[in-house]
Amino acid sequence: MPSEMDQFVAEVTTFLDAHATRRARAAEDVAWGEGEDRITYFSTDPPEVENAKVAAAKAWQHTRYDNGFGWLTGPTAFGGRGLTTLHDLVYDGLEAAYEVPETGVLSLIGLGMIGPTILAHGTDELRQRYLPRLYSGEIIACQLFSEPAAGSDLAGLETKAVREGDGWVLNGQKVWTSVAHHAAIGLALCRTDPDKPKHRGITAFIVDMTAPGVDIRPLRQMSGGSEFNEVFLTDVHVSDDHRLGPVDGGWGVALTTLMNERASVGGEGAGPVGRAVALPFLTELLRANGRLDDGAARRRLAELHADTLATEYLNHQMIRKFRAGEQPGPEASVSKLMYAQNLTRGTHFAAEIIGPRLIADTGAWGTYSWTELLLSTPALRILGGTEEIMKNILAERVLGLPKEPGIDTRSPFRELRRSVGSTGSGRSGE
Repeated sequence: MPSEMDQFVAEVTTFLDAHATRRARAAEDVAWGEGEDRITYFSTDPPEVENAKVAAAKAWQHTRYDNGFGWLTGPTAFGGRGLTTLHDLVYDGLEAAYEVPETGVLSLIGLGMIGPTILAHGTDELRQRYLPRLYSGEIIACQLFSEPAAGSDLAGLETKAVREGDGWVLNGQKVWTSVAHHAAIGLALCRTDPDKPKHRGITAFIVDMTAPGVDIRPLRQMSGGSEFNEVFLTDVHVSDDHRLGPVDGGWGVALTTLMNERASVGGEGAGPVGRAVALPFLTELLRANGRLDDGAARRRLAELHADTLATEYLNHQMIRKFRAGEQPGPEASVSKLMYAQNLTRGTHFAAEIIGPRLIADTGAWGTYSWTELLLSTPALRILGGTEEIMKNILAERVLGLPKEPGIDTRSPFRELRRSVGSTGSGRSGE
């Protein structure tokens, strides 16, 4: 008799066969010189193309949700299936064999970070109001954390929320807010008591991104796109029933978001960009540029390949823990660090092999197309947690190394480290 997981696999396959087309070749297969050679991490599409992709992502998520695959691990009371993380992993593995819209605009932040935070800290009314809409693809959510003077030192934020009647009035500025221009709601951290220690006077709110006083201004990236935004909040009214957690207890809410963010970003190592700097693709790059017999280049590529394999094995270790019903320790944080470093090293390696053709569009396949990714790599070492902070947390909380000299033991990160322990979560860019 088929096992429960065998039945689930059959159910997923039937759904995908009915709603999507199987890929002609495996996603990881390399076909040098065939198809589009564009390689990018952040979107640089013109608005009309970007909007069309967002609409396709929402439509596919809605199809998933209507067929029972939109929120596999969620509680049934709020529209989920009540299944395990392993079911999620199995589904993702099966879907990878099909041509489906990319849904990162919904999943990375809204479904990967904001949804779990609302589930953990929201009232039942708030959960019922937003979780089904998020996981069905109806709305997109963004994270209103970072500010011009409060990035890695998140607890130094200055956006204020002041009591007024049965609600709050928000004033301040957020920055580096991904997908804010597509979002219907945002999770905002605001200072509600300036007299308390800075990480104890913060409260979290769900903000209507279309409310009067919310001004979203796209930031132009040097790669050409505008995925990030400044968000100005001017006398924005938020009812108290849109508060997450207790008044002045927003730091605990933030920790939930950050821990989910680490797992979300850390597991991102697969995908088109990751495969572009993997051994098969870069080997073909050497061959196309007459460098396949270059011993120094081959040695560097071998080193990168070894680190990439180590990162993959780390992700496999997380999967094994999920299968055993355990929660992973520091694997997600280490994986995130390695993913960013591997991608940066691989892109710089490609730039050196290609040479000047990287910055001049000669029409040659696999040359100028690397420019967008190269211009994106500095951000990879900041988003999802700056490398310096994450290394400190892993060193102190996981390896037990001494704290850096001069670190203020009253720092809010002391509480973050104690709270998350071996998960190793630190502050992120949006």
